[in-house]
Amino acid sequence: MRPIFITGIGTDIGKTIVSAIVTEALNADYWKPIQAGFSEGTDNLRVKNLLSNSTSEVHDELYKLKMPASPHIAAREENIEIDLSKIVNHQSSIVNRQLIIEGAGGIMVPLNENEFVTTLIKMLDAKVILVSRNYLGSINHSLLTAEICRAKNIDVLGWIFNDQYLHYEDEIADWSGFPKIASVPFAERVDKDFVRKQAAAIQQKLKSIL
Repeated sequence: MRPIFITGIGTDIGKTIVSAIVTEALNADYWKPIQAGFSEGTDNLRVKNLLSNSTSEVHDELYKLKMPASPHIAAREENIEIDLSKIVNHQSSIVNRQLIIEGAGGIMVPLNENEFVTTLIKMLDAKVILVSRNYLGSINHSLLTAEICRAKNIDVLGWIFNDQYLHYEDEIADWSGFPKIASVPFAERVDKDFVRKQAAAIQQKLKSIL
């Protein structure tokens, strides 16, 4: 079973919330192999606290780096080099059902001196869900992300839009050529109830495209 890789148009665009929703919707397992910065808590812990089902397993990070920076910089600070083959080998050892993998930052974030998030996606033979959030410049960033995916021949399932979108989420989907899967509304409080409701809303759509 091929993993589903959650990436997006940049950092702080809601990948972790979307990962929790998709994990809940599919009763899948969750894994963020690279965590850069954890002074305010890890994404691993946040997802664990947002899931309601009793079957999903949240796997430990393989690289847990202190500095909130690009992974290749954070790893360099700790005299570590992120080895993508190690991530791939570890992934194959933990998979016994659908696995949701959350990436670090955007799709062209460097993971070491020569390899990027795109490299890891291809090595994992993962299907991809792209996350976009509404802000000034997000159309440009979304379409650039889509172009990279097309150029790298990445298997994109579609978009999940996060936050309060205007009319242009449909335009991004049309212009990019990748379908809209769902739109997650803005919420003052993101908790288990919110994730459970959003998961229920997209469950059938997700299952139909897998």
